[in-house]
Amino acid sequence: MTVTPPPSAPIPVVINGATGKMGRETVKAVAQAEGLDLIAVLARNPDHIGQDIGEVIGCGPLEIPITNDLEGTLAFAAQEKQIPVMVDFTHPDAVYHNVRSAIAYGVRPVVGTTGLSPQQLQDLAEFADKASVGCLVIPNFSIGVVLMQQAAIQASRFYNHVEIIELHHNHKADAPSGTAVQTAQLLGELGQTYNPPAVQETEKMAGARGAAAAEGIRIHSVRLPGLIAHQEILFGAPGELYTIRHDTSDRGCYMPGVVLAVRKVLELKSLVYGLDKIL
Repeated sequence: MTVTPPPSAPIPVVINGATGKMGRETVKAVAQAEGLDLIAVLARNPDHIGQDIGEVIGCGPLEIPITNDLEGTLAFAAQEKQIPVMVDFTHPDAVYHNVRSAIAYGVRPVVGTTGLSPQQLQDLAEFADKASVGCLVIPNFSIGVVLMQQAAIQASRFYNHVEIIELHHNHKADAPSGTAVQTAQLLGELGQTYNPPAVQETEKMAGARGAAAAEGIRIHSVRLPGLIAHQEILFGAPGELYTIRHDTSDRGCYMPGVVLAVRKVLELKSLVYGLDKIL
């Protein structure tokens, strides 16, 4: 992964969803990264408001109190001399409002929260374009996921039967995952239709065949404690099965991608979707 050299002045960073699992890792990564300056954090839990984020997540005092005032925080960040960035790891119900608000204040959003609908993405893209504000929406910050998707694109040249299985922890609010949806979209853009029917299928239980995605691709979602984030792409042909799988064992694997995105978003004037676009 090519890392953009940090600018001469530190990049001010706001983290929204700072006490969640991804938010905690992001706080640690930003606080330690050269050229980044953690200036504010947001969280919804009322028990954490006013507490030092470093103390809450167990990395030692950072002298940054947790707040739930999004508008006030964005207004504060907008006063910085260097262009500020907001990293969002919140909830599908809140992410659209968060990102639109950040763009309105000129704060560059880096969005790891999944669950935005196609219409919401289009609206945000149009809003960012009109404001000439860079925005990155990244379903998955892992370089391994990018490589998995590129391998799937190559495999699609030789197979026309494919299904996707994504497995996540049982606290994930949206299904299918943004990574699975993005993978299906990438395969669907290649000009072929997958899984031509061999029989007339009947679902005896609704959803048994998974969700219908782009160009006949099926996505199956699993939610269980003990999982973090995992995905399989299964290609089938007579006599063989080709499986591409990516497994996450520690959320720290996403942090190089997060830090890269924080630096790269300053170069953009519109919304860009996917980590692969900035590598």
